[in-house]
This record gives sequence, structure tokens and C-alpha cells, in this order.
Amino acid sequence: GVFEALPDVQSDSDSDLAESANAPSITFHPAQIDDAAIAVVHANPLLLHERGAGMTIVLYCQHVLGLGHYMRSLAIAEALGPHRVVFVSGGPPVGAVLPPHVVEERLPALAMDEEFSGLTVVGAELEAMKADRAARFMAVMERERPEALVVELYPFGRRAFEFELVPVLEAVRRGRFGATRTVCSLRDILVEKSNPEKYQSRVLGRLNSLFDALLIHSDQRLFSLEETFPRAGEIAIPVAYSGFVTPRPKPGAREGLRTALGLDVSDKLVVASAGGGKVGGELLVALAEAWPLLKAGGPVRLQMFTGPFLDEDAFQRLVAMTSWCPEITVDRFAGNFPDWLAAADVSVSLAGYNTTMNILAARVAALVWPFAQNQEQSLRAERLAGLGALEVLTPQDFAPSVLAERVGRLLDSTASPAIQAIALDGATETARLITQWPF
Repeated sequence: GVFEALPDVQSDSDSDLAESANAPSITFHPAQIDDAAIAVVHANPLLLHERGAGMTIVLYCQHVLGLGHYMRSLAIAEALGPHRVVFVSGGPPVGAVLPPHVVEERLPALAMDEEFSGLTVVGAELEAMKADRAARFMAVMERERPEALVVELYPFGRRAFEFELVPVLEAVRRGRFGATRTVCSLRDILVEKSNPEKYQSRVLGRLNSLFDALLIHSDQRLFSLEETFPRAGEIAIPVAYSGFVTPRPKPGAREGLRTALGLDVSDKLVVASAGGGKVGGELLVALAEAWPLLKAGGPVRLQMFTGPFLDEDAFQRLVAMTSWCPEITVDRFAGNFPDWLAAADVSVSLAGYNTTMNILAARVAALVWPFAQNQEQSLRAERLAGLGALEVLTPQDFAPSVLAERVGRLLDSTASPAIQAIALDGATETARLITQWPF
């Protein structure tokens, strides 16, 4: 049921098509574990705290298209304070502000092309970059000798990056860096694969031999791993659900930001966003075209966030097409995006993990457009819409008159979104689970 024979092309999760073209062939052998040494730590979880509050955690995250994986990992890194976190990232620069206990180690940037057919670097340049990245990652581990290594998504995705992940994971198993625990950090929904049995067998082999635990950043009552990974029962390592990872708006954010914007109580604010910006620009264009037709009971301000990765020409076109209206502002990114949602009366966005959970945390009325490349965003959006937490847009809703009507109706509504008791403290719970063994 869940999986069908669909092309292996996907959004910010990972692409088997690209992976098969760029990933080396690797043969996995049973982990070479120094049982006597590792068993000491397994028998005494508190041993991990012998460095006191100075526990060191290396967190690896490779974002290839959007911002979702990076921002979720950053939220976890922030929650791990005051422990030292070395955040190993390998995608395009984001420019996020890091807390004092987090140090970012940037590997040479690799990303997917916009057709999702492969990595943006190819040939000899790619091979040289792979060697450089692998050496740098290994050097970080040698230097830090962390108590925990947290790997985002792999082995459920990022197969194209096994060239740097597998050597480190196997070295951990041999005890090269001391008693290091390895944790897989995984979001709520996996994308569909063309050969699900082969995929699941490969994932289980890597997961069970190279990792100590799996953390799923979901509320199991809403999305369980079994729904998109039917062989979850064959996972042989501890599995825990952390709840969804999302930052909360700051206390008083709504009133403070609206005051800074000069908005009265009766004024309305719409916040529109497109995640990282590589996809979803057409939603912002459609909203700009619909804006002249919007009918609301009072003044309405529109704040657009295009995402940092939107092509510069496309960004300038959007700025130009909205320049007629002083109530429309177009920016690339906001470090305090949850605060903007708290200040907003309506959010219009894609349906990625981070934005959707930001919407729930801010308790703002929302229209979301699921990215259609795979099932992930649609499944999440439809499930939450069924709970009354948000509304879903389709391409047919992009007609200016239709979109204006849907935004206007939400602006005029006095009903609050029916947010259920969904676990949204995933960052805090993830930090607790990582630093307090066993699960």
C-alpha cells in the first residue's frame, strides 16, 4: 500500500537516482567492535557524563536542496547546550546564527541540482571534493573524540555520501575515537522508493550494524515509522520517538513584532514563505498575482520570505512585481521566523517538516501547498488538515480569484486552528535522550 513504483526523485531528503550515479560501491562487513571496551560503557551509562557538562557531541547533517534538514539539526544542536556540539554540515551556506556552545565545521559544499538528477559537482572535481570531505570529517572525529555521533537521515537517505560516512562509522565501531555512541536522527515521513524491499534491506543492514540507536522526530500517534518503513519491526537497536522538533515563538513575540511593524489591533498580517527557496517560488508568484483581488475587513500587510537559495533573477522579478504595493515586503530569510508566524494572522507556505511544525507551534491559521515531487509533504499536510490544524492548497487554487478568496476567508475567520495535543518538544527530548543513556 504505502509504496508504489515511482521515480526515485525527491526533495530535500535524498535521491537514489543521484546516489547511484555518484556513490561508490561499498561492501559492508560485520562491525569490528572491541567488545570488552565498549561493554564497559554499555554497562554504565553514566560513564558518558564523566566529562561533566563538557560532553562532546558531533552532529552530522548534509542538506542537499532546502533548509529543512539543516534547521532541524540546528534546533537539536541548540537544545544540547551546555554540552559542546560540533555541527558538521556539507550543504550550501545558510548563515544561521549559532549559540556559543555550537561550533560549525563546514565541509566543501555539495548539493543536488534543481532537476534532482545528481550532485551539482561532477567528474574529477567531485572525486577530489569527496576525498577532501572524507579526510576533514575523519579529522574532526580524531580531534573531538566525541561521546556521541549523531547522523541526520543516513542510512534512510544520503547514500551518495557513504564515501565519508561509512569510514567514520566503521572507525567508531572499531573504537578508534574511544567509547562513541552513534545515533541516527530521522524525521517523521520517508519518501517512496522504486524498489522498497531492496531499499529497506540496505537500510536495515547499515542501521543494525553501524548505529547504537534510532531517534525519530515525530509524534508516534500522528506518524509512526512503520507507515513509510514497513520493516521497522526488524530494527535491532533501541528506537525512540522524540516528538516533533520545532522552535517556539519567543514569549510576547506577537505583540512585540506587530508593534515594531506599526500594526494596529485591527490590522492583518499575512506571512508567505517557500522554505529554502529552490522550489515553491510559484506559490509566492501566485499570491502576488492574487493580492490585488484580496478582500478583507481592514488593512493587510504581506511579508514574503523567498528562502536563501532562490535564484537571484527570480528574487528580483518577485520584488519588481510586488513593488506597486507598499504593504508587500519581500525578503530572503528571517532568523526569527517562528516569531513572524506568531505575529501573523495567516501563513501561506509549502508543507515541509519545519514550516509545518512552526505553524503548529505558533497556532496560526495556515494554507499549505505540498511539494509534489514525492509523498512526504502531501501525507503530512492531509493528515494535519484532517485534524483541522491547517488547510491544503492545490494547483487549481493558484488562480488569482480563488487564492485571494481562500486567504481572505481565513483572515476574516474568528475560529482558531484545531491544534491537537501534538508533541512539539522534540528538540528538548532529543537532547535528553542523547545525553542520558540508555533510551
